[in-house]
Amino acid sequence: MVLRILRAALLGATSLGLGAGAALAAKPDVVIGYENNGADPYMVSQGQGLFQKDLDANVTLKYFDSGPAAMSALASNSLQFMCGLGVPPFVAALTQGLPLAIIYNQERYTSAAGIAVRPGAGINAIADLKGRKIAIVQGSQASFELATFLAQAGIPFNAVHQINMSPPEMRVAYTTKAIDAAIVWDPVFDALQAQGAKVLKTDADLPRGASSYNICIANTNWVKAHPELTVQFIKALDEGVTYTKQNPQQALAIMAKQAGIDDKTAAAELKGYEIFSAKDQGSADVMGGGASSATGKTLAATSDVLMKIGRIMTPLKDPGAAVDASFAAKAAQ
Repeated sequence: MVLRILRAALLGATSLGLGAGAALAAKPDVVIGYENNGADPYMVSQGQGLFQKDLDANVTLKYFDSGPAAMSALASNSLQFMCGLGVPPFVAALTQGLPLAIIYNQERYTSAAGIAVRPGAGINAIADLKGRKIAIVQGSQASFELATFLAQAGIPFNAVHQINMSPPEMRVAYTTKAIDAAIVWDPVFDALQAQGAKVLKTDADLPRGASSYNICIANTNWVKAHPELTVQFIKALDEGVTYTKQNPQQALAIMAKQAGIDDKTAAAELKGYEIFSAKDQGSADVMGGGASSATGKTLAATSDVLMKIGRIMTPLKDPGAAVDASFAAKAAQ
């Protein structure tokens, strides 16, 4: 009798275990992609395990070193969210018909990116860049920034000798005097200044409606099918922002560890961002109003620049359709 009771109990426990395992297996897989942009509240969410805590899903974090690779993964649904992305590769993907949208604008670059020039190169204004050698990651946010600065000064985009290279390569080129200037972001922008470079322009000099942003994007079909997971994802992002504002020193330590930089560098980088919360997304200065928002206007401006410099063949037809603040509004409630 006792043996039968024990056997029944074991069978019950086993079936419960199988049920729990089945429930666990039923959770969807969510892959969150990111680029390492240094000190960023996203890194706090990642370092504290907030995505795993807040999302009712099996979460995997995946590093991408280029926008195009992330676009392909999003299009195939092997990647659900991508953060830390610049606007130009996103706009290029939209013009190719990929079903993508910005669901969270993370931050606006202010002093964390810009043009650094070599002392003694005789470059004191944007007009002085004409005919000079400037290092740039072609097709990145830097192409948009340079084109905007040159247009403001009435200088043709092709009047500057642009040398395509990665940010780490720029440090070597600067040291060997192979370049006269570099348009780049932190941590290399900060490192070049530490090497004695002068700042000619920062992204704070760009108008809000034609600025440099780090954005989180998603496949529109996927987020429509999984609205709750999308809201949970944004809540995890927002928790990182809140923690950063309330515990700046602890947040900097987490960011530094995640990004592989020291605390001093992390502090300098974070100072160069205007950070946005989930509530901020509804503001016209961020994403509120779609096409008429600062983000929407930046998409349109980026499309115009990419067309002029030959990076895309067709213009972006509907910037407003690619700006979706609705999930952030729910996350902020």
